[in-house]
Amino acid sequence: MDFTPDPDHTALRAAVAAITAKFGGDYYARKAEAREPTAELWQVLGEHGFIGINIPEEYGGGGAGLTELAIVCEEVAAQGCPLLLLLVSSAISGEVIATYGDDAQKQRWLPRLATGESKVVFAITEPGAGSNSHRLATTATRAGDDYVLNGQKYYISGVDDAEAILVVTRTGTDANTGRGELSLFVVDTDAPGLVKHPLLVSVALPERQFTLHFDDVRVPADRLVGAEGNGFAQVFHGLNPERITGAALCVGIGRYALGKAVEYANARTVWNEAIGAHQGVAHPLAKAKIEVEQAALMTAQAAWRHDHGLPAGEASNMAKYAAAEAALAAVDAAIQTHGGNGVATEYGLIPLWGLARLLRIAPVNREMVLNYVAQHSLGLPRSY
Repeated sequence: MDFTPDPDHTALRAAVAAITAKFGGDYYARKAEAREPTAELWQVLGEHGFIGINIPEEYGGGGAGLTELAIVCEEVAAQGCPLLLLLVSSAISGEVIATYGDDAQKQRWLPRLATGESKVVFAITEPGAGSNSHRLATTATRAGDDYVLNGQKYYISGVDDAEAILVVTRTGTDANTGRGELSLFVVDTDAPGLVKHPLLVSVALPERQFTLHFDDVRVPADRLVGAEGNGFAQVFHGLNPERITGAALCVGIGRYALGKAVEYANARTVWNEAIGAHQGVAHPLAKAKIEVEQAALMTAQAAWRHDHGLPAGEASNMAKYAAAEAALAAVDAAIQTHGGNGVATEYGLIPLWGLARLLRIAPVNREMVLNYVAQHSLGLPRSY
Protein backbone atom coordinates (compact mmCIF):
# COMPACT_ATOMS: atom_id res chain seq x y z
CA MET A 1 0.00 0.00 0.00
CA ASP A 2 1.19 3.47 -0.87
CA PHE A 3 0.01 6.30 1.36
CA THR A 4 2.06 8.98 -0.38
CA PRO A 5 -0.27 11.94 -1.02
CA ASP A 6 -1.37 12.25 -4.64
CA PRO A 7 0.16 15.50 -6.01
CA ASP A 8 -3.14 16.37 -7.73
CA HIS A 9 -5.02 15.91 -4.48
CA THR A 10 -2.48 18.01 -2.62
CA ALA A 11 -2.91 20.79 -5.16
CA LEU A 12 -6.71 20.46 -4.96
CA ARG A 13 -6.64 20.78 -1.18
CA ALA A 14 -4.43 23.85 -1.38
CA ALA A 15 -6.62 25.54 -3.99
CA VAL A 16 -9.90 24.93 -2.14
CA ALA A 17 -8.33 25.99 1.16
CA ALA A 18 -6.95 29.21 -0.36
CA ILE A 19 -10.37 30.23 -1.70
CA THR A 20 -12.27 29.34 1.44
CA ALA A 21 -9.77 30.94 3.81
CA LYS A 22 -10.63 34.32 2.30
CA PHE A 23 -14.11 33.85 3.78
CA GLY A 24 -13.22 31.91 6.93
CA GLY A 25 -14.97 30.93 10.10
CA ASP A 26 -16.23 34.42 10.89
CA TYR A 27 -18.09 34.53 7.58
CA TYR A 28 -19.68 31.14 8.22
CA ALA A 29 -20.65 32.01 11.79
CA ARG A 30 -22.35 35.23 10.63
CA LYS A 31 -24.27 33.38 7.94
CA ALA A 32 -25.24 30.61 10.34
CA GLU A 33 -26.49 33.01 13.01
CA ALA A 34 -28.51 34.92 10.37
CA ARG A 35 -29.76 31.68 8.69
CA GLU A 36 -28.53 33.03 5.36
CA PRO A 37 -27.06 30.89 2.54
CA THR A 38 -23.31 31.03 1.98
CA ALA A 39 -24.01 32.16 -1.58
CA GLU A 40 -20.82 34.16 -2.12
CA LEU A 41 -18.52 31.25 -1.25
CA TRP A 42 -20.63 28.80 -3.26
CA GLN A 43 -20.41 31.07 -6.31
CA VAL A 44 -16.63 31.42 -6.15
CA LEU A 45 -16.10 27.69 -5.66
CA GLY A 46 -18.42 27.06 -8.60
CA GLU A 47 -16.53 29.48 -10.82
CA HIS A 48 -13.32 27.56 -10.08
CA GLY A 49 -14.90 24.22 -10.89
CA PHE A 50 -15.00 22.75 -7.39
CA ILE A 51 -18.77 22.51 -6.85
CA GLY A 52 -19.13 20.16 -9.83
CA ILE A 53 -15.77 18.44 -9.60
CA ASN A 54 -17.46 15.00 -9.69
CA ILE A 55 -19.77 15.77 -12.62
CA PRO A 56 -18.73 14.34 -16.03
CA GLU A 57 -16.64 16.62 -18.21
CA GLU A 58 -19.08 16.46 -21.12
CA TYR A 59 -21.59 18.30 -18.93
CA GLY A 60 -19.17 20.96 -17.74
CA GLY A 61 -17.93 19.20 -14.63
CA GLY A 62 -14.47 18.25 -13.50
CA GLY A 63 -14.79 14.61 -14.49
CA ALA A 64 -13.31 13.51 -11.18
CA GLY A 65 -14.77 11.16 -8.60
CA LEU A 66 -16.25 11.12 -5.16
CA THR A 67 -12.73 11.09 -3.72
CA GLU A 68 -12.16 14.58 -5.10
CA LEU A 69 -15.59 15.85 -4.02
CA ALA A 70 -14.89 14.54 -0.50
CA ILE A 71 -11.63 16.50 -0.52
CA VAL A 72 -13.55 19.67 -1.43
CA CYS A 73 -16.04 19.00 1.38
CA GLU A 74 -13.27 18.42 3.90
CA GLU A 75 -11.19 21.44 2.94
CA VAL A 76 -14.02 23.98 3.00
CA ALA A 77 -14.95 22.69 6.44
CA ALA A 78 -11.33 22.75 7.58
CA GLN A 79 -11.33 26.49 6.81
CA GLY A 80 -14.41 26.98 8.98
CA CYS A 81 -17.06 26.91 6.22
CA PRO A 82 -18.77 23.50 6.09
CA LEU A 83 -21.18 23.55 3.14
CA LEU A 84 -24.04 21.17 3.86
CA LEU A 85 -25.55 21.43 0.37
CA LEU A 86 -22.43 19.87 -1.16
CA LEU A 87 -23.71 16.63 0.38
CA VAL A 88 -27.12 17.10 -1.20
CA SER A 89 -26.78 18.89 -4.52
CA SER A 90 -23.32 17.75 -5.63
CA ALA A 91 -23.17 14.31 -4.03
CA ILE A 92 -26.71 12.94 -4.12
CA SER A 93 -28.41 14.79 -6.97
CA GLY A 94 -25.28 15.08 -9.08
CA GLU A 95 -24.42 11.40 -8.76
CA VAL A 96 -27.99 10.15 -9.27
CA ILE A 97 -28.75 12.30 -12.32
CA ALA A 98 -25.35 11.57 -13.88
CA THR A 99 -25.85 7.81 -13.40
CA TYR A 100 -29.57 7.30 -14.00
CA GLY A 101 -30.78 10.38 -15.86
CA ASP A 102 -31.52 10.31 -19.57
CA ASP A 103 -29.63 12.52 -22.03
CA ALA A 104 -32.16 15.35 -21.80
CA GLN A 105 -32.10 15.36 -18.00
CA LYS A 106 -28.32 15.37 -17.94
CA GLN A 107 -28.16 18.23 -20.45
CA ARG A 108 -30.68 20.25 -18.48
CA TRP A 109 -29.39 19.83 -14.93
CA LEU A 110 -25.75 18.78 -14.83
CA PRO A 111 -24.10 21.84 -16.45
CA ARG A 112 -25.88 24.15 -14.01
CA LEU A 113 -25.03 21.93 -11.07
CA ALA A 114 -21.41 21.86 -12.22
CA THR A 115 -21.03 25.65 -12.18
CA GLY A 116 -22.94 26.06 -8.93
CA GLU A 117 -25.50 28.19 -10.77
CA SER A 118 -28.24 25.78 -9.75
CA LYS A 119 -28.88 23.48 -6.80
CA VAL A 120 -31.06 20.36 -6.73
CA VAL A 121 -31.83 19.30 -3.17
CA PHE A 122 -33.10 15.90 -2.03
CA ALA A 123 -36.38 14.90 -0.38
CA ILE A 124 -36.79 11.43 1.08
CA THR A 125 -37.53 11.82 4.81
CA GLU A 126 -41.15 11.63 5.97
CA PRO A 127 -42.67 12.03 9.44
CA GLY A 128 -44.26 8.58 9.34
CA ALA A 129 -41.35 6.66 7.83
CA GLY A 130 -38.13 7.92 9.39
CA SER A 131 -35.27 5.65 8.34
CA ASN A 132 -37.63 3.04 6.86
CA SER A 133 -37.76 4.08 3.23
CA HIS A 134 -40.00 1.09 2.39
CA ARG A 135 -42.80 2.86 4.26
CA LEU A 136 -42.71 6.10 2.29
CA ALA A 137 -46.22 7.41 1.80
CA THR A 138 -45.66 10.18 -0.77
CA THR A 139 -47.18 8.84 -3.96
CA ALA A 140 -46.70 9.53 -7.65
CA THR A 141 -49.62 8.39 -9.83
CA ARG A 142 -49.52 8.33 -13.63
CA ALA A 143 -52.08 10.65 -15.22
CA GLY A 144 -51.70 10.81 -18.99
CA ASP A 145 -48.43 12.52 -19.85
CA ASP A 146 -47.86 13.54 -16.23
CA TYR A 147 -47.40 12.11 -12.77
CA VAL A 148 -49.36 13.54 -9.84
CA LEU A 149 -47.54 13.74 -6.52
CA ASN A 150 -49.24 13.76 -3.13
CA GLY A 151 -47.72 13.52 0.32
CA GLN A 152 -45.41 15.16 2.81
CA LYS A 153 -41.65 15.42 3.27
CA TYR A 154 -39.90 16.52 6.44
CA TYR A 155 -36.58 18.13 7.34
CA ILE A 156 -35.59 18.98 3.77
CA SER A 157 -32.51 21.22 3.58
CA GLY A 158 -31.98 24.25 1.37
CA VAL A 159 -35.29 24.27 -0.53
CA ASP A 160 -35.32 28.08 -0.52
CA ASP A 161 -31.89 28.09 -2.16
CA ALA A 162 -32.59 25.46 -4.84
CA GLU A 163 -34.09 25.38 -8.31
CA ALA A 164 -35.45 21.85 -7.99
CA ILE A 165 -35.92 18.92 -5.64
CA LEU A 166 -35.10 15.27 -6.31
CA VAL A 167 -38.17 13.67 -4.69
CA VAL A 168 -38.44 10.01 -3.69
CA THR A 169 -41.99 8.73 -4.18
CA ARG A 170 -43.98 5.52 -4.01
CA THR A 171 -45.34 4.45 -7.41
CA GLY A 172 -46.52 0.98 -6.45
CA THR A 173 -46.32 -1.88 -3.99
CA ASP A 174 -44.43 -5.14 -4.41
CA ALA A 175 -47.03 -7.91 -4.40
CA ASN A 176 -44.67 -10.39 -2.70
CA THR A 177 -43.14 -8.25 0.04
CA GLY A 178 -45.65 -5.44 0.49
CA ARG A 179 -42.81 -2.95 0.27
CA GLY A 180 -43.13 0.24 -1.67
CA GLU A 181 -41.82 0.44 -5.21
CA LEU A 182 -39.95 3.73 -5.33
CA SER A 183 -39.43 6.24 -8.13
CA LEU A 184 -37.50 9.52 -8.27
CA PHE A 185 -38.68 12.76 -9.86
CA VAL A 186 -37.06 16.15 -10.38
CA VAL A 187 -39.66 18.68 -9.19
CA ASP A 188 -39.32 22.45 -9.57
CA THR A 189 -39.36 24.28 -6.24
CA ASP A 190 -42.05 26.64 -7.60
CA ALA A 191 -44.32 23.85 -8.88
CA PRO A 192 -48.05 24.57 -8.37
CA GLY A 193 -49.39 22.61 -5.41
CA LEU A 194 -46.03 22.40 -3.62
CA VAL A 195 -46.25 24.17 -0.27
CA LYS A 196 -43.05 24.84 1.67
CA HIS A 197 -43.20 25.51 5.42
CA PRO A 198 -39.99 26.61 7.19
CA LEU A 199 -39.04 24.19 9.95
CA LEU A 200 -37.55 26.18 12.80
CA VAL A 201 -34.50 24.61 14.43
CA SER A 202 -32.39 25.87 17.32
CA VAL A 203 -29.16 24.85 15.60
CA ALA A 204 -27.64 27.85 13.81
CA LEU A 205 -27.15 26.85 10.16
CA PRO A 206 -26.92 28.78 6.89
CA GLU A 207 -29.13 26.11 5.31
CA ARG A 208 -32.77 26.40 6.34
CA GLN A 209 -34.97 23.34 6.86
CA PHE A 210 -38.48 22.79 5.47
CA THR A 211 -41.57 20.64 5.64
CA LEU A 212 -42.96 20.07 2.14
CA HIS A 213 -46.58 19.34 1.24
CA PHE A 214 -47.34 17.92 -2.23
CA ASP A 215 -50.99 18.56 -3.06
CA ASP A 216 -51.73 17.19 -6.56
CA VAL A 217 -48.38 18.43 -7.86
CA ARG A 218 -48.24 17.57 -11.56
CA VAL A 219 -44.87 16.86 -13.13
CA PRO A 220 -44.26 15.79 -16.74
CA ALA A 221 -43.34 12.15 -17.22
CA ASP A 222 -39.94 13.22 -18.51
CA ARG A 223 -39.07 14.29 -14.94
CA LEU A 224 -38.96 10.63 -13.89
CA VAL A 225 -35.31 9.69 -13.30
CA GLY A 226 -34.53 6.20 -14.57
CA ALA A 227 -37.17 3.48 -14.68
CA GLU A 228 -40.37 3.61 -12.69
CA GLY A 229 -40.13 1.41 -9.60
CA ASN A 230 -36.32 1.27 -9.69
CA GLY A 231 -35.89 4.07 -7.20
CA PHE A 232 -34.62 1.95 -4.32
CA ALA A 233 -31.34 1.23 -6.13
CA GLN A 234 -31.08 4.85 -7.22
CA VAL A 235 -31.62 6.10 -3.67
CA PHE A 236 -28.82 4.02 -2.27
CA HIS A 237 -26.51 4.98 -5.11
CA GLY A 238 -27.01 8.53 -3.85
CA LEU A 239 -27.01 7.83 -0.11
CA ASN A 240 -23.53 6.29 -0.02
CA PRO A 241 -22.01 9.47 -1.56
CA GLU A 242 -24.02 11.55 0.94
CA ARG A 243 -22.59 9.56 3.84
CA ILE A 244 -19.06 9.76 2.46
CA THR A 245 -19.17 13.50 1.87
CA GLY A 246 -20.88 13.92 5.24
CA ALA A 247 -17.96 12.10 6.80
CA ALA A 248 -15.53 14.35 4.93
CA LEU A 249 -17.37 17.42 6.18
CA CYS A 250 -17.04 16.09 9.73
CA VAL A 251 -13.32 15.48 9.28
CA GLY A 252 -12.92 19.08 8.15
CA ILE A 253 -14.97 20.38 11.09
CA GLY A 254 -12.74 18.38 13.43
CA ARG A 255 -9.59 19.78 11.83
CA TYR A 256 -10.85 23.35 12.08
CA ALA A 257 -11.95 23.01 15.69
CA LEU A 258 -8.63 21.48 16.69
CA GLY A 259 -6.74 24.26 14.93
CA LYS A 260 -8.69 26.91 16.82
CA ALA A 261 -8.23 25.04 20.12
CA VAL A 262 -4.48 24.62 19.70
CA GLU A 263 -4.09 28.29 18.78
CA TYR A 264 -6.00 29.32 21.90
CA ALA A 265 -4.23 26.79 24.17
CA ASN A 266 -0.85 28.12 23.10
CA ALA A 267 -1.82 31.78 23.48
CA ARG A 268 -3.89 31.68 26.67
CA THR A 269 -1.65 32.02 29.72
CA VAL A 270 -2.80 31.24 33.28
CA TRP A 271 -0.47 30.78 36.28
CA ASN A 272 2.46 31.91 34.16
CA GLU A 273 2.24 29.24 31.45
CA ALA A 274 0.14 28.41 28.44
CA ILE A 275 -2.90 26.30 29.29
CA GLY A 276 -1.86 23.82 26.60
CA ALA A 277 0.96 22.71 28.91
CA HIS A 278 -1.58 21.08 31.19
CA GLN A 279 -2.59 17.50 30.42
CA GLY A 280 -6.20 18.27 31.31
CA VAL A 281 -6.25 20.51 28.23
CA ALA A 282 -3.74 18.70 26.03
CA HIS A 283 -5.02 15.12 26.30
CA PRO A 284 -8.59 15.73 25.06
CA LEU A 285 -7.15 17.57 22.07
CA ALA A 286 -4.61 14.82 21.38
CA LYS A 287 -7.36 12.19 21.62
CA ALA A 288 -9.52 14.21 19.22
CA LYS A 289 -6.62 14.50 16.79
CA ILE A 290 -6.19 10.72 16.72
CA GLU A 291 -9.91 10.17 16.17
CA VAL A 292 -10.12 12.73 13.36
CA GLU A 293 -7.16 11.08 11.59
CA GLN A 294 -8.81 7.67 11.93
CA ALA A 295 -12.01 9.05 10.44
CA ALA A 296 -10.09 10.64 7.56
CA LEU A 297 -8.59 7.28 6.60
CA MET A 298 -11.98 5.55 6.75
CA THR A 299 -13.55 8.30 4.63
CA ALA A 300 -10.82 8.05 2.00
CA GLN A 301 -11.30 4.28 1.81
CA ALA A 302 -15.07 4.59 1.40
CA ALA A 303 -14.70 7.16 -1.39
CA TRP A 304 -12.10 4.99 -3.12
CA ARG A 305 -14.40 1.98 -3.04
CA HIS A 306 -17.28 3.98 -4.52
CA ASP A 307 -15.09 5.38 -7.30
CA HIS A 308 -13.84 1.89 -8.18
CA GLY A 309 -17.31 0.37 -8.38
CA LEU A 310 -16.82 -1.78 -5.29
CA PRO A 311 -19.44 -2.34 -2.58
CA ALA A 312 -19.25 0.76 -0.41
CA GLY A 313 -22.20 0.48 1.96
CA GLU A 314 -20.27 -0.87 4.92
CA ALA A 315 -17.34 1.50 4.45
CA SER A 316 -19.64 4.52 3.94
CA ASN A 317 -21.64 3.80 7.08
CA MET A 318 -18.56 3.20 9.19
CA ALA A 319 -16.83 6.33 7.93
CA LYS A 320 -19.89 8.45 8.62
CA TYR A 321 -20.19 7.04 12.14
CA ALA A 322 -16.51 7.51 12.98
CA ALA A 323 -16.29 11.01 11.49
CA ALA A 324 -19.42 12.33 13.21
CA GLU A 325 -18.20 11.04 16.58
CA ALA A 326 -14.73 12.51 15.97
CA ALA A 327 -16.07 15.91 14.88
CA LEU A 328 -18.37 16.21 17.85
CA ALA A 329 -15.59 15.26 20.27
CA ALA A 330 -13.17 17.69 18.63
CA VAL A 331 -15.59 20.63 18.75
CA ASP A 332 -16.52 19.80 22.35
CA ALA A 333 -12.84 19.67 23.32
CA ALA A 334 -12.27 22.99 21.54
CA ILE A 335 -15.17 24.61 23.41
CA GLN A 336 -13.83 23.29 26.72
CA THR A 337 -10.36 24.56 25.89
CA HIS A 338 -11.77 28.04 25.33
CA GLY A 339 -13.64 27.97 28.64
CA GLY A 340 -16.32 30.64 28.71
CA ASN A 341 -15.09 31.93 25.37
CA GLY A 342 -16.16 28.62 23.87
CA VAL A 343 -19.76 29.82 23.79
CA ALA A 344 -18.94 33.40 22.79
CA THR A 345 -20.20 34.35 19.34
CA GLU A 346 -16.80 35.89 18.60
CA TYR A 347 -15.13 32.48 18.53
CA GLY A 348 -17.71 30.81 16.26
CA LEU A 349 -17.58 27.34 17.78
CA ILE A 350 -21.22 26.84 18.72
CA PRO A 351 -22.53 26.75 15.10
CA LEU A 352 -19.93 24.06 14.37
CA TRP A 353 -21.02 22.11 17.43
CA GLY A 354 -24.63 22.30 16.24
CA LEU A 355 -23.75 21.04 12.76
CA ALA A 356 -21.54 18.26 14.11
CA ARG A 357 -24.34 17.21 16.46
CA LEU A 358 -26.80 17.22 13.55
CA LEU A 359 -24.45 15.07 11.47
CA ARG A 360 -24.45 12.51 14.26
CA ILE A 361 -28.18 12.11 13.53
CA ALA A 362 -28.30 12.65 9.78
CA PRO A 363 -28.06 11.57 7.00
CA VAL A 364 -28.30 8.28 8.93
CA ASN A 365 -28.28 8.15 12.71
CA ARG A 366 -25.59 6.37 14.65
CA GLU A 367 -28.00 3.71 15.93
CA MET A 368 -28.97 2.66 12.40
CA VAL A 369 -25.28 2.46 11.48
CA LEU A 370 -24.73 0.17 14.46
CA ASN A 371 -27.71 -1.92 13.35
CA TYR A 372 -26.21 -2.18 9.86
CA VAL A 373 -22.79 -3.22 11.13
CA ALA A 374 -24.25 -5.73 13.58
CA GLN A 375 -26.35 -7.39 10.89
CA HIS A 376 -24.27 -7.09 7.72
CA SER A 377 -20.69 -6.97 9.03
CA LEU A 378 -20.96 -9.26 12.05
CA GLY A 379 -23.75 -11.56 10.91
CA LEU A 380 -25.93 -10.99 13.96
CA PRO A 381 -29.74 -11.35 13.76
CA ARG A 382 -31.66 -8.37 12.41
CA SER A 383 -32.76 -6.25 15.35
CA TYR A 384 -35.36 -4.00 13.78
